[in-house]
Amino acid sequence: MDKDTSLQNISMRAGLLSRPADIRWGGHCLISLYISLLSGVVIALQYNPSQPFYSTITLELAAPFGAFWRSLHFYSSQACFLFLLCHCLVVILKNRHTLSPNAWFRLTMSLPVALLLLFTGYILRGDATGTSAGAIAEHITLSIPVLGDALNDILFAGSKSGVLRIYANHLITLVLAGLFCLWPHLKSYSTRWLDHLGLIFCTMVLAVFVIAPMEPEQFGLLRISGPWFFIGLQELLRHLPIFWAGIFFPAVFIVPLLFFPYTQKYRKSILVLLLLWLAGYLILSLVDPWLKSLI
Repeated sequence: MDKDTSLQNISMRAGLLSRPADIRWGGHCLISLYISLLSGVVIALQYNPSQPFYSTITLELAAPFGAFWRSLHFYSSQACFLFLLCHCLVVILKNRHTLSPNAWFRLTMSLPVALLLLFTGYILRGDATGTSAGAIAEHITLSIPVLGDALNDILFAGSKSGVLRIYANHLITLVLAGLFCLWPHLKSYSTRWLDHLGLIFCTMVLAVFVIAPMEPEQFGLLRISGPWFFIGLQELLRHLPIFWAGIFFPAVFIVPLLFFPYTQKYRKSILVLLLLWLAGYLILSLVDPWLKSLI
């Protein structure tokens, strides 16, 4: 028994290649989350929500290694979301969705929570992209019948309080919600830093040599593209009413995903719907860069 246990430990330490794909993605997601949280603490100590754009610029220019910490937070947060998305897709495609209803619900809801964390991070930059993203977020939230005003007051309220409420939600509420959704599922995955040296090295090199973007106001600019994960929705907002583009369309992906493991009869149909949704969103995301190239 001791020999078998020893062999198992050696094989686990040999690397991630021998592990199931969902475990690799889950471990990468968790490590990226840790890097994002640690770098976010450093940034929060220097950030002033009453002057978001000036505060972000000052962080890069005056704070020791400020540009590195902001870039590290930016890229690790993006990586965390991408690994989470890959993890969820692998769990579905490999038929590993053996979670309890509560755990599956929390894992699914981690996707919109992670998107909100990324989105509010863009708003907090206070640049051209952040300002337009904040305005769009308010309009989408206010389009929700009955609950729109209350939800906007809770989540954004940028027109009333600037980015102060958004900052509080980004720093506390959404982080706690994300940990609540993710922790029961990811806590069993490898968090040994030695198992993820390649990911950590690539993230830090990227943060050193590629500064996180900032887009100051450009007068006369006709099209401002939002965050990369929002471009498809932004394009849809040009053609559909706000509620249908900003609320109904995302719900077409999230709601079937919630019921995916428990609908044996319609599982293949739901999987096709999810893949078609992702393909359609990818096409919508490519339209905006193509149109900008024509201007």
